[in-house]
Amino acid sequence: MIELGKYAGTVLAAYGISAVLLVGLVWHSVAANARARRDLERQEGDG
Repeated sequence: MIELGKYAGTVLAAYGISAVLLVGLVWHSVAANARARRDLERQEGDG
């Protein structure tokens, strides 16, 4: 592992927070896509 010295906790926490935010963004995008697809299918079925 890379030697981070006295900043190891800060750097690893920043990596962890970044990973959580990226996962959250991906989850939000997938959920929004599924919601839009459902709405589109519902609208196409009505016509």
